[in-house]
This record gives sequence, C-alpha cells and structure tokens, in this order.
Amino acid sequence: MMKELLERLVEKHQFKTREGKCADYIPLLAEQDPSQLGITVVTRNRGIYKAGRFPERFTMQSISKVIALILAIMDCGERKVFSMVGMEPTGDPFNSIYKMEIFQTQKPLNPMINAGALVVTSLIKGQTVEEKVGRMIHLIEEMTGNINIKVNEDVFRSEYETSHRNRALAHFLKELHLIDRVEETLEAYLRQCAIQITCEDLAKIGLCLAQYGKTFDNRMVVPACVSRLAKTFMVTCGMYNASGEFAIKVGIPAKSGVSGGIMASVPMRMGIGVFGPALDQKGNSIAGTALLEDLSRQLDLSIF
Repeated sequence: MMKELLERLVEKHQFKTREGKCADYIPLLAEQDPSQLGITVVTRNRGIYKAGRFPERFTMQSISKVIALILAIMDCGERKVFSMVGMEPTGDPFNSIYKMEIFQTQKPLNPMINAGALVVTSLIKGQTVEEKVGRMIHLIEEMTGNINIKVNEDVFRSEYETSHRNRALAHFLKELHLIDRVEETLEAYLRQCAIQITCEDLAKIGLCLAQYGKTFDNRMVVPACVSRLAKTFMVTCGMYNASGEFAIKVGIPAKSGVSGGIMASVPMRMGIGVFGPALDQKGNSIAGTALLEDLSRQLDLSIF
C-alpha cells in the first residue's frame, strides 16, 4: 500500500518540476536533470519503500548542517555551541548576513543558515580538515549503515572555486572572533556539503532522528537529547526562509539542500528522503515540497 501511494503521489506532482530550476550558482549542480523526482520512506518496522527517479548518489549540501550540529554538540556541549550560534529563525535567505550587519548581532541567529553553519563546523573536533570531515562521514555511516560515504571531489571543487559569498561570511565571522582559520573552516564546510548520499541514506538519517538516536537496526548512535534538538531546529529553520509555511502545511521536521534533497523525520514513525533538483526561489525542491505536503496530509504525519 505504501509503495502504491508513493508512486501515485510522485506521478501526481511530477509536473511541478517544470516550475523550478536547478541551483545554477554551483556549476555542477546546474547540470542535474530538473525533471527528476523521487522519494524513499523507511519505517520503524524496517520497511523500505521507494518511488520515482533519482540518481544513485547526490550531495547533501545544507542537509549536512544537521550532521555538523549533532557532532558539534556531542563534541563541545550545548552551552559552548549556543554561546556562539543562536536559536532563532531569521526569515532571511540562507546565505544572508543582513541581520548581523544591521543589528550588530554578535553571533549568527541559528545553525541552519550558512554563517551559523560555518561556526558550527569550526567547533567540530579535529586537527585537520580531513579529520573533521572524516568524523562527519563516520557519523553518517553510523546513522545509515552505509560504509561507502565519501565526498564528491568534483562538486567540492566546483563550490570552492565559486564560493565568494561564503568566503566573505567566513571573514566576517573571523572579525567577530567566532572562527579562527578562514580557509580551513571554509574548506571543511564545503567538503561536508559535498558528501554524497543516497535517497535511502537520507531516509535512514531521518529515521534515526525519529527514533531519538536509534538506527534502522536499533543501535544508539546519537544521544536522545541531541536528536530532539536537531529536530527542533529542522522545524524552525530547516527549510530556509520557508520554514514557517512548511511547518503549517506539512508539519514534519525537515531539512533541505540545494542539490534537491529533503530529509524528513516523523517522530517514532518514519524517516523520509526526497530528491527533486528543480528548486523554488527559496532554494527548496519545488515538487519535493508538494509531494511531502500531500504525503503528510494523506498519512496524517503532522506533529502539530
């Protein structure tokens, strides 16, 4: 029944892919097929259901911010992390620095905007970029059970060579004494964004958070309190400056990325991975968001 429902909803919302476009400020992401739309659902009873079209692997982009936040809190504790990054939604685009400049805010408003994510990445323990990113990859492997997680070097290089706004953000954060090493922090952040996963991996990350840190095969890999924090940020900030509307219409903790992925977590029920690279103006998968809204309504998934 679940598979048939997913297939029906993918077919229903396929037309919306024509209303968006792939992220064109990252050259390799601009080459994705905008007509793709697919979904994977992983349930508590270990059911795995798939429908639609998606590549074998795609990059996490901003979905990786959830992983970085979890690891930073596990490394440094809540007090340290949130002394340097706030907990408030911004209402601004994900790469904006506007409020920090205008209101002289001394820290980024939340970990899901780029400025906040750069600070969070800098807090992850590791002597080198490779060690920091390796620890993020290890956590993803733990959460998904997939031991073949790696960075897409071509996408990383494509982003690194064109990441002028993020480099400016990093220099501004250094001026505020929130990060120390600009280029190393930027490289670690862009490498984490270029980590490749499958749609099933996304769903299993969502399931791990839905089960308060327990994986698909029932191993505890993330503390329950950290899982709860991560889901709360996903509700308030996970869909960029469309997070409020998404909470009202869909009501599921979720995090999107500009490659077209959405990772969603329905507490104690299921994890969901969606891929649709045609984005709306706010950077979210336009057909993927519509698909999740319909699925939430039909299965009564809203947490509210």
